[in-house]
Amino acid sequence: MDLLSFIRLARKSWWLILLSLVVSVGAALVITANMPPKYAATTTMLFSSHDKQGGFSPAYQVSTLSQGVHSYANLLTSRRMVSQVTTPDDVARLQQNITVDVVPGTVLLRAMVTDEDPERAASLANALSTKFARLVSQIERPTPTSRPTVKVTVVDDAQVPRTPVSPMPVVNVLVAMLIGLVVSVSSLILRDRLDTTIKNSAALQQAAGSSTLGIIGYERDAKRHPLVVRRKGRSSRAEAFRSLRTNLQFIGVDRKPRSLVVTSCLPNEGKSSTSSNLAITLAQAGWRVLLVDGDLRRPRLPDYFGIEGGVGLTDVLIGKVSLEGVVQTWGEPRLFVLPCGQIPPNPSELLGSDGMRQLLADLTADYDMVIIDAPPLLPVTDAATLSALCDGTILVARYGRTRHEHVVRGIELLASVSARVVGTVLNFVPAKASRYDGYGYGYGYESKAQQVEVKAPVGV
Repeated sequence: MDLLSFIRLARKSWWLILLSLVVSVGAALVITANMPPKYAATTTMLFSSHDKQGGFSPAYQVSTLSQGVHSYANLLTSRRMVSQVTTPDDVARLQQNITVDVVPGTVLLRAMVTDEDPERAASLANALSTKFARLVSQIERPTPTSRPTVKVTVVDDAQVPRTPVSPMPVVNVLVAMLIGLVVSVSSLILRDRLDTTIKNSAALQQAAGSSTLGIIGYERDAKRHPLVVRRKGRSSRAEAFRSLRTNLQFIGVDRKPRSLVVTSCLPNEGKSSTSSNLAITLAQAGWRVLLVDGDLRRPRLPDYFGIEGGVGLTDVLIGKVSLEGVVQTWGEPRLFVLPCGQIPPNPSELLGSDGMRQLLADLTADYDMVIIDAPPLLPVTDAATLSALCDGTILVARYGRTRHEHVVRGIELLASVSARVVGTVLNFVPAKASRYDGYGYGYGYESKAQQVEVKAPVGV
């Protein structure tokens, strides 16, 4: 992931990062408030050795002793030493609260005792240094009656501390913020890597191996009002379908499709609304369009257009009625709708029959464009069967729901029947994810667009 992609991801999920910071800081404050304060008392000891004249000299003059101070540091925290200043039950606890440091380049030893009671911390530190000096004097005697070769002198007695060394609220909050930031960012990156849903036109184009013809924005009332004829077509969603219509006109200059199958990988990805609105916008541009409800399993067009769907395509294919008797004119004078009719028990066989092939040939001769709303690709084979008979196929993917592997599998199914994929459509794109959003109707461009359309000469 490059820096730009990471910035976009962080901007998109800024609330999650902020929530992680708030939770981590809150947890740090609660933990800090419930932590008992601890005080540290420090004492300093100096090591000296017996010289040739019979006295003691500073130990830094004796290199061998200077190198062995670390051994005395370990002795200071030993059970034998600690048991002399506390009860047997508290030996282990006190050992954990003793910190010994050797001052670099010297023979000074610092012992720090931490305790919840400041006076007890100072008392234990002083008792520890006194007992330690006696223990070293006993150990460093060649014989019981000789003088010790090493002497420990307490340089600084431990004083009663005034301020606690822990907890440290500022440090705890900073550490918590760092942990929260690392966890939230890592979670975002991991989720982004594991998320294979299509969320931009580049990802859709890469998965399908075909150009993206349209990006349809999300509208809250699109489920109740799926057609773009509301508000006289003055919406960003209507403008997106007009853009799809324009891009479709540039497909196949030498081999323009006359029949199109509109399908998706899975249900509820917007293929029916896409086919319906594409047919409407093509009719508004002067095309003679026939919209065929080829979903013989879950037909949706009668509900969208408010027409009777009891008799239609299936009745024509079995020779029960004539085509002219079931094609209905709707809204635009050049838009015609052919409902699916009775739902048959064998949709795939019916759609792949010679009768369907002949019907498509007749329809493409009578209409400028025949658009077929087909079932999803992956659950059933109906869409692949229709795609093999038509001039082209448009694959609809839903933002944030259609997965990369679904698109790849759908393209493989279409390729297996030698279907021609003319392009893809990314549907239900949120406003924040759409760069073009905000440049459609309602932002002052409507009147200008109408003026240009009125003043434009015929044929332009």
